[in-house]
This record gives sequence, structure tokens and C-alpha cells, in this order.
Amino acid sequence: MGVFSKFHRFHEAGEDANVNNVERFGQPVNSLFTSTKLFTLHHHIDIVDEAEQIVYQARSKMISLHDKTDVFDAAGVQVAHIERKLISLHERHYITMADGTSFELSNELFHIIKDITNIEGLGWQLRGNIMGLNFELYDSDGSIIAVIGQKLISIHDKYCIDIYRPEYEGYVVAILVALQHMIRDRENRSSSSGSSNN
Repeated sequence: MGVFSKFHRFHEAGEDANVNNVERFGQPVNSLFTSTKLFTLHHHIDIVDEAEQIVYQARSKMISLHDKTDVFDAAGVQVAHIERKLISLHERHYITMADGTSFELSNELFHIIKDITNIEGLGWQLRGNIMGLNFELYDSDGSIIAVIGQKLISIHDKYCIDIYRPEYEGYVVAILVALQHMIRDRENRSSSSGSSNN
């Protein structure tokens, strides 16, 4: 499993769930895996199952002030629509599910060790650490919904999602896609501020 097995939650399709996840939360009901396609006209994410069959796809408009993204299932039916709030101190992304449910991700800034993203409208919370590449998604009662791990070194921006509440799978996928956009925005901001300081 490697040196990161206890702390780093990522695993590939076909591999056992992370030992830390199993010890803390039990065996996940199922796992999904993402890979971002590079060098396409659209920001495109495939979400696959353990057999590496596509179950969801996310597509973003290449030039969009609001970073608009749509998530579809394998049959091409829309699952969710995601937009970034243009000006916000809290890195907000709005999500509207196909069933009409709307909620937003609002990142609490200035957390040194852990990032906390409130999912307003659902009462959920995403707790994690962008540096550690691990996130845990909890419902309003503090029960685990899913654990997200990012591959440590990957040119394709790979994630795995261990799902404990399969009834929320579509929501979890939409939240993960929004999270990837938030991380990318943060990386772009830090690289642009770094270059402007030189």
C-alpha cells in the first residue's frame, strides 16, 4: 500500500479502500474515480466505477466568467449544474441538482491546518486539507457521507471517492467537481500572486 496508506486516502480502481477509512468508517458501499482530460477545448472530467466504466461526466465551458459546469450521467442525462460566484471572499460555488435542490459551497478562509467548506442549503460540511489531499464529507448530524482522496502525483488530477451513503452519490459527485474547481482557482491565484511578486 505504500508509505502514504495511513494518511493518504487515494486508491486506484480495483484496489482495496484505504486502511484509515476502513478503520474509522467501515467498508465503503462503493467507490468512484476521476480523471481530468487535459488539452481539450473544455475542462472535462470522467468519473468511473471500479470496473473503470464511465458513470458520470463533467464538462465546463472553456471561457466563462462564472466557470459554468454541467454534470451528466452515463446516459447523458443532466445531474447537476455548477457555477462560481464571481466576486466572493469565501470561494463560493453554486450547485443546482436535476431534482431542483440548490445549495452552495462556501470555503471558510484562514484555516491554517484544515480547510472547512460549508455546504449551505444541505447543512453538510466538507473537512479536509488541500495540502494533504484528503477530504471527508459529513451530513448535518456529523455522519460520514464520503471520503475523497487525491493522487499525490498525477498529471491527470486523479481523485477517488469512497461513498458511504449511496443515496447521495449524485450530490457527492457534484460537490467533488466543485471542489476541484475551487482547488484549481486557488492554485491559479497563488501562482499569479507569486509571479506578480517576482
